[in-house]
Amino acid sequence: MSALPHEPETALTAAELNARIRELWADGRLPEERRGEYEALVLRWAAAALERVENDVERAA
Repeated sequence: MSALPHEPETALTAAELNARIRELWADGRLPEERRGEYEALVLRWAAAALERVENDVERAA
């Protein structure tokens, strides 16, 4: 997965990524020129959420 435009790949939490996704929709619509950024954020959010669940499962085992 590629980094967001003009931004290095960082380890943001699912909550941080979710907040950034919500910011893109702040006016009720997604600007077409930001669709690529939105898609990258959603993929990163899904990976972060999965990692959190996997860590929770490991701790519970």
